[in-house]
Amino acid sequence: MRSYDLMKSDHNQSLHMKVKLTLLLLMTATWLSAQESGGSQEFTLQQCIDYALENNVNAKNAKLDEEIAKAKVKETVGIGLPQVSGTVTAQQSPTQQRFFTQYTAGGQSFFIDDATAAQLGMEDGDVAALENIFALKGNGDANLSINQIIFNGSYIVGLQASKAYKDLAVKQANQTKEDVMLQVSKAFYNLLIVEERLDLVSSNMRRLDTLFRNTQAMLESGFAEQIDVDRIRVSLNNLKVGEQDLKNMKDISVKLLKFQMNYPFHKVLILNGELEDVALTEVELPSEEMEYEERPDYQVMLVNKELQQLNIKNKYAEAIPSISAFASLGYNTQSPDFGGIFSTNASFEGNDRIGPDKWYGYSAIGLRLNWNLFTGLQRNFQIQQEKLSLLKIENGLEAMEQSIDMEIQRSKADLENAINKLEVQQESMDLASNIYNITQIKYEEGVGSNLEVVEADNDLKEAQTNYYSALYDAIIAQLELKKAIGTLYNQQ
Repeated sequence: MRSYDLMKSDHNQSLHMKVKLTLLLLMTATWLSAQESGGSQEFTLQQCIDYALENNVNAKNAKLDEEIAKAKVKETVGIGLPQVSGTVTAQQSPTQQRFFTQYTAGGQSFFIDDATAAQLGMEDGDVAALENIFALKGNGDANLSINQIIFNGSYIVGLQASKAYKDLAVKQANQTKEDVMLQVSKAFYNLLIVEERLDLVSSNMRRLDTLFRNTQAMLESGFAEQIDVDRIRVSLNNLKVGEQDLKNMKDISVKLLKFQMNYPFHKVLILNGELEDVALTEVELPSEEMEYEERPDYQVMLVNKELQQLNIKNKYAEAIPSISAFASLGYNTQSPDFGGIFSTNASFEGNDRIGPDKWYGYSAIGLRLNWNLFTGLQRNFQIQQEKLSLLKIENGLEAMEQSIDMEIQRSKADLENAINKLEVQQESMDLASNIYNITQIKYEEGVGSNLEVVEADNDLKEAQTNYYSALYDAIIAQLELKKAIGTLYNQQ
């Protein structure tokens, strides 16, 4: 009885241990699954673009450039507001500059009389270097000055230029956003096609594996040869190698999309989209003359032209007089030594005694007219240079218009050819699929050869690869045409 109870107890302990291990494994698996899926997120194409426009480094820098431009406008406006500055100076002059005077005989010299001159041995017309008796060695000064522009042509042009500069930053940001949208779209569709091809390869492997098993059974029954099995095994192995290549390609494509979006590499990114959602149609071209202003890069060029025109205007404005008002208010004092600046010794001013810490005020107000009457013809030649630079920008605009026209025609032709090629590859893939199905049926019924099945399978795989390659080319051609006519960014 005791032996039976002991065995029963051991059995119960073992059962409890197995239950605990099972629960621990389940909890671990659940935790790992939660860790893997917790950082994942599904993205549609539009969500990928929106995320990239918020997080892509170039897009974020473009936004910062906009903020910098806004601050630049406020900085320029601030130039026209009152400019107030203050200075405080405390100075000690151990050795002061001397002042010079000429002795005139007969008592005509203000600083040297005849008696002093005779004592010094000076003759009529001699020059004496005297110590500075009008200023003490310690000097203190506190000053507040105000300057206000009343009229300045360059300032007015500067305000216009600062606003144009802000507009330039906005246009450049739009151009950057368009580039980000294009790159994210390309990466998104590339990954979508790779995933579709992986699904297709998996389907092909299941189909070929079924054929391999059936052929293996036929070999064992004496209705097939070993070479038939080997041919299918070779095709199956090739599919496995191709599947691994696609998996590697998918990994690279995912990283490329994350890079374009600036999405964390350690997080899982899942696409929410199907190739069936892609509408491959002829892009509607402008019925009338192309509106070049629809393109962000052309808008940037237009703003650069405006800025250059303002540069010329500013050169003319520099020749106009500028008027400003100024005012200053200050206090100063002097002392025989540096410390006395802060505690002036008692002395006399006329009949008044000056007490300690005595500072004397002074002030001035006025208008200032500044006019560069002649600058050695420098301004004329500077204006010539700016006008020539404007002509270069205008030539660049003309060249860009021709380039846009050419880009539209080329992109339109590329899209038409890509769609035609895609239709042909679609038809070829459907035919190859039908041929394979018929060949497989004939082989299973004993009226076809194994070699025909393998060749039909190879033809089908090649047709599928060509189809997806043509599909990607058509999608990219459509994106490029939208970019060429300026609707890629505007649709955002």
